[in-house]
Amino acid sequence: MPALVNQLRSLGGCTRPVRLDGHRTERAVDPRTGEIGRVLHRLDSAMLPAGQLLVRCNNRRASRCPACAEVYRRDTFHLITAGLRGGKGTPAAVTQHPKVFATFTAPGFGPVHNRPADRRGVIRACRCGLLHDAEDALLGTPLDPSTYDYEGAVLWNAHAGLLWRRFSIHLRREIAKRAGLTQREFPHFARVSFAKVAEFQKRGAVHFHAVIRIDGPEGGASDPPGWATTELLAGAIASAASRATVTGPVIDSRAHTFVFGRQLDVRPIRSADFDGPTELTERAVASYIAKYATKGAEATTGTLDRPLKFLAELAQMDLSDHARRLVRTAWTLGARRDLDHLRLRAWAHMLGFRGHFSTKTRRYSTTLGALRDARAEWRRAQASTAVDGETDTTLVLSHWVFAGTGLSGAEAWLSASLPPAPGTEGEPTWTAVETNS
Repeated sequence: MPALVNQLRSLGGCTRPVRLDGHRTERAVDPRTGEIGRVLHRLDSAMLPAGQLLVRCNNRRASRCPACAEVYRRDTFHLITAGLRGGKGTPAAVTQHPKVFATFTAPGFGPVHNRPADRRGVIRACRCGLLHDAEDALLGTPLDPSTYDYEGAVLWNAHAGLLWRRFSIHLRREIAKRAGLTQREFPHFARVSFAKVAEFQKRGAVHFHAVIRIDGPEGGASDPPGWATTELLAGAIASAASRATVTGPVIDSRAHTFVFGRQLDVRPIRSADFDGPTELTERAVASYIAKYATKGAEATTGTLDRPLKFLAELAQMDLSDHARRLVRTAWTLGARRDLDHLRLRAWAHMLGFRGHFSTKTRRYSTTLGALRDARAEWRRAQASTAVDGETDTTLVLSHWVFAGTGLSGAEAWLSASLPPAPGTEGEPTWTAVETNS
């Protein structure tokens, strides 16, 4: 029992671990002759208390595995923070670079129940005449489902990633134009870095939150030119967002064109100490973005968190009528041959959106992979077994085969009753326990 407790605690609370059958053997190697010597360590899955090696699922969705999603959220927090104040290999000088927090919304597809506010922030009655509570299930649902553009909403989600790419191209062109540079000259003077995350609104449409920064030609390691200001960046973003357009498919003689919504919020990020009406703190921005990195369509619209195999599955699922119609629309459109490239049936559970939920430019800051590697290295250092006279050179032979997912009933009960293992809660995320497959 103590050995099983230790094995389950090493999962850090993961509820759907991957189960592996196999073995791993480490043998000493003479660095001078290359001769393979004695066995330093051997791990056989059959000898483990659970009968198999258990590896964290690393699912980013909080609805699937809260523990692994929390690790992903903390990693995203550190990734965003490193691009705002430096650290994790990013120079601290980025704190002085012009940067903003921008929110890009989707256009309207029909009036929905909402909580409009006046200039003083006082909530007013909805168009339906009711003053909705913040948790009202009607929020985001159409006032008249028969006239709501479900087709346009699903296709918007499917093209949102491409629209963001068009925006990023226009943004670089717009900044160069305002600086009096040609597009060819611009990379020699400055570089645009960003990190963004996608969020589903209650109505089921994707919008983007992004940290956008102007750096020097070498990224965060070099200072931006003198003409690069927060005001210039904010103006360029507004112009680029209005110009970004994606031409969509023609369905039943109806041509679709996709643009961002009219609501564009651009707020400067100044420092970690000031949080005024138009400026945000670095920590607030990083926390906000990291929060949405672990949520999908299921978190706001009440839809699915896994792909559908058959449309008939919808009949057995507890979904709102609005979410059900969005999924059904995506499934129906996915049957069209001219829309095969959108893979709408595979992404019907995401209401058509198939892009990455969190993305960044290469030189914004560190990467999630680097954070995972550092954590895995820490894990290996903690689990290493020192042997007297052990050489620095080892030969590792391993073979693992997938054997299933999840915990047995007894294992799940025991895991839920255990306190977190040291290093699996709190900051920093660099020391969170995790085993990579």
